[in-house]
Amino acid sequence: MDVYDLSFFLSTMWVGPFWFAMLFYPEHAMTKKVMDRPLFFIGPIAIWWALMVSDPQVLVDFGKDSVKPDKILGSLAELLGTRAGAAAAWAHFVAGDIVVTRWMWKRCMEMNSSRWVSVSSVFFGVMLMPVGVAIHLAAVRVDSKE
Repeated sequence: MDVYDLSFFLSTMWVGPFWFAMLFYPEHAMTKKVMDRPLFFIGPIAIWWALMVSDPQVLVDFGKDSVKPDKILGSLAELLGTRAGAAAAWAHFVAGDIVVTRWMWKRCMEMNSSRWVSVSSVFFGVMLMPVGVAIHLAAVRVDSKE
């Protein structure tokens, strides 16, 4: 297992306990306490930073190509086509997913949403975040009318 495999594994496993807490114990005092701190997304962000500073030339090259509109997508594809780029992108995705999932969970708690709305929002928030947001926005609206 190299550093990229390890970073992929660690960023995924970092958010797992927070996700499970929101999913299975949404109203527990410990869940609320832990989710009120930034700890839930610090791990993947730290991994992203570590990967970025391990090869800063990649960011410099990407930055140079970003000023040329016809080269941005190609440069991004080249970056993501590397193990380092894929691992960094994964850490970025995981951090974003857990932040959005926390927002949906917190909103469900504040609005006293039905259990099915909370579970659906939190489950899909990490698994398929855009789908989770769509389900959450539609379900909370329906649930609030009941």
